[in-house]
Amino acid sequence: MDGTALAARIRADVAREVEQLGHVGLATVLVGDDPASHVYISGKHKAATEARIEARDIRLPDDVSEADVLALVAELNADDGVDGILVQLPLPGQIDETRVTYAVAPHKDVDGFHPVNAGNLYLGTPLHVPATPAGCMRLLAEHGIDPAGKEAVVIGRSEIVGRPAAMLLLQANATVTICHSRTADLGAEVRRADILVAAVGRPGIVTADMVKPGAAVLDVGLTRTDEGIRGDVDPGVADVAGHLTPMPGGTGPMTIALLLESAVRAARYRRGILAYPTL
Repeated sequence: MDGTALAARIRADVAREVEQLGHVGLATVLVGDDPASHVYISGKHKAATEARIEARDIRLPDDVSEADVLALVAELNADDGVDGILVQLPLPGQIDETRVTYAVAPHKDVDGFHPVNAGNLYLGTPLHVPATPAGCMRLLAEHGIDPAGKEAVVIGRSEIVGRPAAMLLLQANATVTICHSRTADLGAEVRRADILVAAVGRPGIVTADMVKPGAAVLDVGLTRTDEGIRGDVDPGVADVAGHLTPMPGGTGPMTIALLLESAVRAARYRRGILAYPTL
């Protein structure tokens, strides 16, 4: 399942939508000097610029106070030039990530982490949805894989990938199992899966003997190792799976493309083109 090609088409569609809207503004906030976060933010900015989104790159020192971060988020919430806000996680230890996440205006929350957006996803009325699981669903659709009636297994229960992926698969009428660190027999659970989403960040945790022949396998768990980038799925799974996302080039490009889509959706919400519910 080639995420690079599909993501390129989505980004081209985003660029056309931005041109129609006239302006879409995306502000990203990066706190500290985490090397991986710098790479992620740089990739997002490059993609946003190519899609004609005005990307505002805000970087704060590692020792910034929580009060200063919250004040910045409040300014961005009130700024009519900013349609979407993304605060790159993780944040330094002196900052409560939950407080900052909840402070972002829900209609500008392009990550889909705010409890209003998470709650609407749970209720089956999605607004902003986390980009990685949304990208997984688009890859399945692109390859004609209908989750309805199928056994789906998600490895990982994070609020960023695992739980929203499970909700999206459930809404697509799959029978969903969530596995995690306390799952007694991971192999037995995974072998039932027609659709598998691996999102725990443990290189090679899914091996070929764990995968049902012909299954669709989405590898989300990117880890940088001394041998290079590794996914949660061992390369040998390619001999068993019917569909498999490459690592890299699978779910990663889709995450950025769906984030840009979310920025356009935020612009439509802010302009009243799409209705965002009020509390």
